[in-house]
Amino acid sequence: MMNTAYDLVVIGGGPAGLAAALEGYSNGAKSVMILERDKELGGILNQCIHNGFGLHYFKEELTGPEYAQRFKEMLRDTNVQVKLDTMVLEITKDKQIHCVSSEDKYSIIQAKAIVLAMGCRERTRGAIGIPGDRPAGIFTAGTAQRYVNMEGYMVGKRVIILGSGDIGLIMARRMTLEGAKVLACVELMPYSNGLNRNIVQCLKDYNIPLYLSHTITDIQGNGRVEKVIVSKVDENRNPIPGTEITFDCDTILLSVGLIPENELSKSADLTMDRRTSGPVVFENMETSVEGIFACGNVVHVHDLVDFVTAESQRAGRAAGKYITDGQPKSDAVIEVKQGSCVNYTVPQKIRKENVEKAVEIFFRVNNVYKDVVITVTDGEKEFARFKREHMAPGEMEKISISKALLEDVSGELTVAVVKE
Repeated sequence: MMNTAYDLVVIGGGPAGLAAALEGYSNGAKSVMILERDKELGGILNQCIHNGFGLHYFKEELTGPEYAQRFKEMLRDTNVQVKLDTMVLEITKDKQIHCVSSEDKYSIIQAKAIVLAMGCRERTRGAIGIPGDRPAGIFTAGTAQRYVNMEGYMVGKRVIILGSGDIGLIMARRMTLEGAKVLACVELMPYSNGLNRNIVQCLKDYNIPLYLSHTITDIQGNGRVEKVIVSKVDENRNPIPGTEITFDCDTILLSVGLIPENELSKSADLTMDRRTSGPVVFENMETSVEGIFACGNVVHVHDLVDFVTAESQRAGRAAGKYITDGQPKSDAVIEVKQGSCVNYTVPQKIRKENVEKAVEIFFRVNNVYKDVVITVTDGEKEFARFKREHMAPGEMEKISISKALLEDVSGELTVAVVKE
């Protein structure tokens, strides 16, 4: 068993982990280690061969592998160490990381600071309880994406997609380009959960119908999927009898939500937020355990990798500062609450003294809204308001609150969306 010590250990070598490691290295962490369970760095970006990445960060349009490659090249100019094919089993509160790999067998690494960047996983058929037979041919959209784009396998010829998350929409286009017939994209909610640009580029451009307020109510097949029954749902999301549509197909792709990958966070006994399914974080992405930071999809599911990069750089910077300067003062902590129409807020806590110029608050709304105002209040006084023409659950929102405004706040802030 090998015991080693590092200033900063980053768990996960996807876009969040790469950005956090580079920023930590540039801000005081002399020895940095990235632990990645896959055989190469890049995470989910390696299978996202479509473009649309990097428009905010690099100001140009890149594919997923190109975006990852930019960060891998930056990493080469540093002394950051990388351990691939390494599975982290447990993190302790005193920042010990228990991991296993074929090269080093079982090892314990001691860190001064840790950044959690494990990303997220897909919700499966078992998690949503679709009735019917259990034949072959049912995949999560991300698994199908890996098979098609990285392993070179075609997963099916006649396809139904359940859910209109971004991966599902992108796979509708990908399967069509590979010669499959995508019969329909079926969405339980009365609105799509994907970015508007993906609805246009992946469904409308290929004449793939989108059935809103519909869901799969039966799967039939002996050995392989043969038929899928789709029904309209009422306002309580219950299927309406007599609205059934039957599709002859051989494949179902599930794009029914992403869940932050937080088994390790729980092993470190971090305070979790049931709304995001990620850890509760401060303004600098520090969790409830001193010296353990979290960023990217492990905190909350992002829609653009550019935002993951920016958030992860904030976590890496804070980890470097923690290693060199110790714990920041936290005399006054503001709790950030979600008000009407808001699903969650990140960060959940703000330490006034630790804000340099402004703090960014990220959130998602619970429905589609037009011509609304985002309000920031402390229960009585309104501190800020921001107009929005359009808001949707598929698109993450961001507002910035200046340090000067925070000076007058004590106790808590509430972010809400109201009609103009």
